[in-house]
Amino acid sequence: MTPQPLPMRVPAAGLPARVRIHEVGPRDGLQNEKATVPTDVKAAFVHRLAAAGLTTVEATSFVHPKWVPQLADAEDLYPRLADLTAEGAVDLPVLVPNIRGLERATALGARRVAVFASATETFARRNLNRTVDESLAMFAPVVAQAKNDGLHVRGYLSMCFGDPWEGRVPLPQVVRTARALADMGCDELSLGDTIGVATPGHVAALLDALAQDGIPVDRLGVHFHDTYGQALANTLAALQHGVTTVDASAGGLGGCPFARSATGNLATEDLVWMLQGLGVETGVDLDALVATSVWMADRLGRPSPSRTVTALSHKE
Repeated sequence: MTPQPLPMRVPAAGLPARVRIHEVGPRDGLQNEKATVPTDVKAAFVHRLAAAGLTTVEATSFVHPKWVPQLADAEDLYPRLADLTAEGAVDLPVLVPNIRGLERATALGARRVAVFASATETFARRNLNRTVDESLAMFAPVVAQAKNDGLHVRGYLSMCFGDPWEGRVPLPQVVRTARALADMGCDELSLGDTIGVATPGHVAALLDALAQDGIPVDRLGVHFHDTYGQALANTLAALQHGVTTVDASAGGLGGCPFARSATGNLATEDLVWMLQGLGVETGVDLDALVATSVWMADRLGRPSPSRTVTALSHKE
């Protein structure tokens, strides 16, 4: 059998020694599936990801089943992952939209939660039926209660680089919403390129603007979509600016329903391949991760869009 190729390790100056991958496949990836994935498959998926070395795996979402039926089994799924949280080696954050969602999550022992805000008015209205300010007001008591309970809170900020209805999003508009999330107590902010239109210079400009506003880079993560093939380039730009948390989805699962021809989230395997070549540690076993994505692709009935998965799973 031909040995699997590995990237040549050539460290680059100015990059972090280690990156924490925030794996979003089980939540952000599977919520976009047309068919509902069985709960036992979801549980096995999370366990496989953890076994591959991923230490942060976003497990599910405690939203109303009417809005995200693909994740309606959150109460059934989360207890099946108790062995991972008991060992303490894997964090299993969950998305919560409101106080009710927070209560459902904490009742099952969740210790890391996330809220999902928008930098643009149109998406806020379409996604939450509220203005940006109204949605922030809805999240404030959720974040306050979570912090009072000692939970870690992540704030997702979508449409940071472009909006399918509003077009280009001014940097001050993004900074204002990010500042609001930071001020209400979010421990971490994930900057989302929801429709995949960002380019490296744009990424650098936003990170500079946030730094000038006093939001430290160690509170920031990045979440890129690969619609125009820019996700890895944008990630590298973020790393060069000191970001050490990168969102990615195993096998490239998920995508944006608003961008025609969107190819989905940055594939975790593609990210790991690049980071290995740069000498940046992740703790992830790439072969095990590829095997996991091939396994999930078989269950979804289609090949993974990840270039690395395709290359490493190809049989002579």
